[in-house]
Amino acid sequence: MVDVVLVRSSRIGWRKKMGAELSLQAFSLASYALMWRAKHNRAMEKVDAVVIGAGVVGLAVARALAQVGLETLVLEQAPHIGAGVSSRNSEVIHAGLYYPPASLKARLCVRGRDLLYAYCETHQVAYRRCGKLVLATDVQQMAGLQALAAKAQSNGVHDLRWLSGQQAQALEPALRCEAALLSPSTGIVDSHGLMLSLQGDMEAAGGALALCSKALRLRPYAGQWHLDVASQGAAEMALQARFVINAAGLWAPFLAQQTAGLGAAFRPQPRFSKGSYFSLTGPAPFTRLIYPLPQDAWLGVHLTLDLAGQARFGPDAQWLDSDLIQTPEQLDYQVDAQRAQAFYADVRRYWPALPDGALQPAYSGVRPKIHGPHEAAPDFRVDGPAQHGLPGLVNLLGIESPGLTSCLALAEEVLRRLSLP
Repeated sequence: MVDVVLVRSSRIGWRKKMGAELSLQAFSLASYALMWRAKHNRAMEKVDAVVIGAGVVGLAVARALAQVGLETLVLEQAPHIGAGVSSRNSEVIHAGLYYPPASLKARLCVRGRDLLYAYCETHQVAYRRCGKLVLATDVQQMAGLQALAAKAQSNGVHDLRWLSGQQAQALEPALRCEAALLSPSTGIVDSHGLMLSLQGDMEAAGGALALCSKALRLRPYAGQWHLDVASQGAAEMALQARFVINAAGLWAPFLAQQTAGLGAAFRPQPRFSKGSYFSLTGPAPFTRLIYPLPQDAWLGVHLTLDLAGQARFGPDAQWLDSDLIQTPEQLDYQVDAQRAQAFYADVRRYWPALPDGALQPAYSGVRPKIHGPHEAAPDFRVDGPAQHGLPGLVNLLGIESPGLTSCLALAEEVLRRLSLP
């Protein structure tokens, strides 16, 4: 079981400290069951709702369920929140430029962006609306940039500004481009601080988080969902819930495959695309995020800033052999320093003065794909009862970018699919 040291926080209740990690109170499912029995004088056999996955989307969904009065439990197989996609990304609040009009990605990104900025303001989560430049680095890309501007307009992004190369360089003198789109509503956020705040809201509404607790199988059972759960240090346990939300990120397709009664069309094959990041040694000459013109679902090697002003470049795209990956332990997050050579070439297309030796391996992440390298990127999959015909179940599949931006809007969408207020 995870060693937990409780620390009192005046804003959001009890917290725990595990090494350098600070999170809210959380327990293994075995410990939670014992506390439940002591509090309610009955075995923990049923809860109203179970959310599987304590990333930013899972926590946002759990918060929403708890706040409408449902007894909500989050199961997370890792020993801390945000162990997967949510802690290994660019931490960008996207404006909604890139996604096909009328898609879930477009609608939930624009809605989620507004919700997220408001949430950060009211909950004291660190963020900055720093803006972004999307570039045409040569004249052949001008038509693509114009098409991107039209797509953004269709998606409800009405604050873009078209800049000539000279106007863009007036904002960012180190930049080289033929033209650019300025997106003032793009920003950055402290993703871990956001997850802690969402967890705090969820617990304040009566929800709870069980760490080191892996959902193994799901099956309909007497109008409920029956879950088999492996909890560290304990025998396999069983739970029942009226609602189950599969927000397991990289592992959501695996759980869908272990869901009895779910049709083959709703059990997509998991795919994995690794993206590495390199950090810039020394101060950055940019105050805004810098993005090349996107290529399909990949936004290119872009420059992002953290809240301390440190610049990093990435991610690139490296498809992994999905047949060799079944568990988190089989993911290799090590950054290959040799990949820096391609980064130098990509970055110098818009920052020619990038010095030799200025890039250092930083970190990597793996995107939860449900399509292959030569297939068009699909929309978010929010598969609810109206889609698969199984009451009380929502599977969130392929929730890659803009999942962080969309987390609060995805929570709204889950409640709508379950016909909850």
